[in-house]
Amino acid sequence: MFYWLMKYIVLGPLLRAIFRPWIVGRTNVPVEGAAVLASNHLSFIDSVFLPLMIDRPMSFLAKSDYFTGKGLKGWATRMFMKGTGQIPIERNVGRASEASLNTGLQVLGRGELLGIYPEGTRSPDGRLYRGRTGLARMVLEARVPVIPVVMVDTDTVMPIGRRLPRIGRVGIVIGEPLDFSRFAGMEGDRYILRSVTDEIMVALQRLGEQTYHDVYASTVKSGLAASAVD
Repeated sequence: MFYWLMKYIVLGPLLRAIFRPWIVGRTNVPVEGAAVLASNHLSFIDSVFLPLMIDRPMSFLAKSDYFTGKGLKGWATRMFMKGTGQIPIERNVGRASEASLNTGLQVLGRGELLGIYPEGTRSPDGRLYRGRTGLARMVLEARVPVIPVVMVDTDTVMPIGRRLPRIGRVGIVIGEPLDFSRFAGMEGDRYILRSVTDEIMVALQRLGEQTYHDVYASTVKSGLAASAVD
């Protein structure tokens, strides 16, 4: 109910009026049944505009830090995350990847839509980076299709480090579902997981025509942080 109120009554109409988001390929999202929406990740607001612009409710796995803040700001952040379909995940504890996997499988097991960023973190420079294989494992275990999604210009409106977005248009391009049923039962094979992940990243690159860099975005971010300290 709270999600519906935020999307259609409180937050959604305001965001539509200000940012005039556009979408291509909305009909590629199935009207029922579980699926993973695998998206590039340019900005914090990716997790806001994608749920806003598709007809069905969807969830993202988000850092639990967003749900534990204190005071008025913490409460506002928590309400915002809940209102946009975010599910808290502990990422700084042992077996964090297992926790994410299990939570994601629960969402998919209920026949719902789950949004995932295969790169694992926001792109530091607008390029598309190497995907993490956790997505492939989840998809093969749940036996659900993957729908490639490309966010457009969200990093221009709200780049990393900016607290409030600029006024500008953002867009979403949704590709045709990818079927990996041929790999059913092979989620324990790391070579299969890498193959599935790479196929998803190729689909994203072709859909959005981003420059692809075959390293992890987190590695690039760590290098940039080290350079800044030096």
